[in-house]
Amino acid sequence: MRIAITGTPGTGKTTATQLLESRLGEPAEAFELVHLNQVLEDEGLYTEVDANRESKVADLDALAEWLAAREGDCLVESHLAHHFDADRVVVLRCAPAELETRLRERGETDAKARENAESEALDVILSEAVDEHGLESVYEIDTTDRAPETVADELERVVTGDREPSAGDVDFMGYLT
Repeated sequence: MRIAITGTPGTGKTTATQLLESRLGEPAEAFELVHLNQVLEDEGLYTEVDANRESKVADLDALAEWLAAREGDCLVESHLAHHFDADRVVVLRCAPAELETRLRERGETDAKARENAESEALDVILSEAVDEHGLESVYEIDTTDRAPETVADELERVVTGDREPSAGDVDFMGYLT
C-alpha cells in the first residue's frame, strides 16, 4: 500500500508523518516513510533551480521512476506526493492566514508565504489530488487548530482504514475577499 501525504508547504506534513512513523510498529512491519523533497535533493531529481521562487523544479518523471523501484508499504510525504501512484491520498489543509504566519516564522519571504496562502485558499493541491486520484481516494484534514499529535491520529485512521474519504469539506475562499 502507498499512501501519499500532501498539502501546501507549512500545513504540517513532515511533523505529522514523523509522529505517525513512530506509531506504525516494528521496522519490519512499518510503512517506510519517504520524504520526497529530501529524495529530490539527495538524488538530484530536479531539472533546474527557479531563482525567483528560490526552489528546485522537480523532475516528476525521475521521481516517479525512483518511487516505482520502492517495494513494500510506504508513506510518501511531500507537497508533490499527490502527483504519483497512491492507494490513498491525504491532503493536509491550513487556514491561509495561519499558513502565512507559519511560513514566515520558518524564514520564507513575504511573497512566497503569500503565494502559498493564496494557493491554499484556492484548493490547488486538493483539486489536483481529486483530479488525479478521484474523490474515493482522497482524505482532507484541516490542521489549522490541531496539535501535530491530533493530526497524526487522523493520519493513522487513514492508514488503518478507520476513516472515510473526504474532500471539499474545508473552505478557505473567504481569505481572498
